[in-house]
Amino acid sequence: MICWFYPSLGGLEYVVHHSLSAIAVAYSMYTGEGQLYTFMVLISEVTTPEINMRWFLDTAGLKRSYAYLINGVVIFFAWLVARILLFIYMFYHVSLHYDQVIHMHIFGILLVFGVPAALGVMNLMWFGKIIKGLKKNLSKRV
Repeated sequence: MICWFYPSLGGLEYVVHHSLSAIAVAYSMYTGEGQLYTFMVLISEVTTPEINMRWFLDTAGLKRSYAYLINGVVIFFAWLVARILLFIYMFYHVSLHYDQVIHMHIFGILLVFGVPAALGVMNLMWFGKIIKGLKKNLSKRV
């Protein structure tokens, strides 16, 4: 429904992102497995207010304002920490505790490796767009 009626909200990537997150949260709540990794991935949602603020500023016609520029810089750093560096640390943590992770149910193992990998790819793709947009915005100001 989102893809059909609201493609500007993100389309298929939006649906995949939220579906994977919902499945992982439901699984970890139901089984008690993988909760740390689920919470680590959910910390990435700390970037949502900045993304929403960007939309509000854009809709209000304030793309050339300092608030828009500052928000873009905040998005860059928040995304870098919460969605790039934290994911790298999470994969490092999984590798350190691999002997424990493999004792999870097979579906839990698939979630621990699959969900963060899929979200990580999307996060890198979006981070590239954030960098491109920030460069464009900064170049207009110089």
